[in-house]
Amino acid sequence: MKLIVTKKRAVIAVAVIALAVALVIVLAAVVPNVVSAVAPNGKTVVIDAGHGGADGGVVGATTGKKESDINLGVAKSLRHFLREAGYSVVMTREKDVDLATDGEDFKRSDMSARKKIIEDAAPDLMVSIHQNFYPLKSVHGAQVFYAATSEVSKGYAERMQEVLNATLDSDRAAKSGDYYVLTATSCPAMLVECGFLSNAKEERLLVTAEYQREVAYSIYTGINAVLFG
Repeated sequence: MKLIVTKKRAVIAVAVIALAVALVIVLAAVVPNVVSAVAPNGKTVVIDAGHGGADGGVVGATTGKKESDINLGVAKSLRHFLREAGYSVVMTREKDVDLATDGEDFKRSDMSARKKIIEDAAPDLMVSIHQNFYPLKSVHGAQVFYAATSEVSKGYAERMQEVLNATLDSDRAAKSGDYYVLTATSCPAMLVECGFLSNAKEERLLVTAEYQREVAYSIYTGINAVLFG
């Protein structure tokens, strides 16, 4: 009886070892593929989630949802898509905070901090995420802005606008805008107004995580188009 038990234990031990070896072989084959799928692609993107903290931006006409929260939701989803594709991503903020250090000149202090983050990252592209608002409630759609002084940014913004028009319910044109975050640094930059919180239909979409991911994926597609197209 002892001999039979010993033989059974030996068979079990051999089976366990064989299973462990097989698992190592499988992992050795799979892991390199996983690593290569997220290998760095050599591009750096700064994502600026507009507003934050004491500066909530505009609010939804019917929900009262803060622009800053929606901006951050889109920004985080965009970061996910970019990282999955091998981009190096830098965020100007990752929480509901502002970057101001000077209470007396709040806005300038906040924007200066964002400028430093962008300059330190020296990115291939900076994308600032915002939401729009307009008295005429029927106005809707995503729109891209660029600094008039940068031909590169203009070209990138126009290509991004084409992508957003094709993937979202939008029919707008990219425009130049005198926004500090666009003009303060020398890197290619664009500001994306994802939609209008003054439009009830668009607002209902923008406050949902699902649509924020959809918008983020459209922007991600546009980034691929301008940096690798």
